[in-house]
Amino acid sequence: MNAALRIGTTGFGLIAVCYGFARFAFGLFLPEIDNDLSLGPTLSGIISGGSFFGYCIAIVASATLTERFGARAVAVCASLVAAIGMAGIAAAPNAVWLAGAVLLAGSSTGLASPPMAAAVTAAVKRHQQNITNTTINAGTSAGIALSGPIALLVAGQWRLAFGGFALVALLMAFVAHITLPRTDDTPSSPQRLPPVTDDVVRLIIAAFLMGAASTALWSFGGQLANLHMGWKINDIGMLWVAIGSAGIFGAFAGAFVARFGLNRTHWMFLGLMSVGILAVGMTGATPFTTLLGGALFGASYVMLTGVYLIWGVAASPNRPAMGLMIGFLMIAVGQTAGAPVFGILMDAFGPDHAVMVFIVLGLAAGGASIRRKLVAAR
Repeated sequence: MNAALRIGTTGFGLIAVCYGFARFAFGLFLPEIDNDLSLGPTLSGIISGGSFFGYCIAIVASATLTERFGARAVAVCASLVAAIGMAGIAAAPNAVWLAGAVLLAGSSTGLASPPMAAAVTAAVKRHQQNITNTTINAGTSAGIALSGPIALLVAGQWRLAFGGFALVALLMAFVAHITLPRTDDTPSSPQRLPPVTDDVVRLIIAAFLMGAASTALWSFGGQLANLHMGWKINDIGMLWVAIGSAGIFGAFAGAFVARFGLNRTHWMFLGLMSVGILAVGMTGATPFTTLLGGALFGASYVMLTGVYLIWGVAASPNRPAMGLMIGFLMIAVGQTAGAPVFGILMDAFGPDHAVMVFIVLGLAAGGASIRRKLVAAR
């Protein structure tokens, strides 16, 4: 098996487990968790934000740890942390325990991405790197798409589901150990961040705003569907299938960027993501608009994370783990802030006002345009 296929397959599976199961499946099961533990919108938003906060801490550490210990060790650690966090969610007796477990599970996603970028740079031929990176990134969608049928299979038994997810994460740790390269050639100054150029500043702004906007559905998509149409876990599972299945389209981010450039791709999918949020979140939503909106959102979100992945690596070509870290960190910082704010707005003004505010945030990310010089350099 060649390096691109081996690393791409392993990375796709690792990202599916850490992002799809450990991070985003929480929103799918949130209505059931809320019923069992009596959380409410504001507390639900704070706990959801904890998952993204854990990601923020972990991705900063992961970029440095990858440079120090290598891709294999950090990727295995990511899968083990996901397993422990999801086992904690499955066993949570109260909101405090749940918050800690969600934070730990969410941190696994931060650990997972930088070592995969480093492994690709070290072992995959340069002309295959963008495609391999964006294919790995699309693993998020596979995990999300699988979590929907799993929710249907276990009839909304969220403790059973997260227990099963934890076992899959343990298996993924073993796979990562036997397939990924070490890449432990530490740079001369691993503690230093890449230079803060104009491209990096624009990336920070765009990724933050997009991340904040995305929490309208990642954290509250199930709640909104329940509120507008009375959907229960089985119906919400179909929404997650739509989001995840369409998100596989994000594997083509590298091809879209090569064909249309980063700017056009960025704007196109920010617009489609906003349409998706509107279709799911506004009063008057129907099953058709909700599933269509979920598909638009899923495809756009994964495509946009692929855009920020390429953007970050291009802005720091000699330190890909650090470059990826900047973009993905700011997505998560935006999500950390966005989830509780959406919950507060929903409590205070209702879901329609919260949805419209977050659509504006998403579109505002397009204002941080990307210099064509950077695209040409790739």
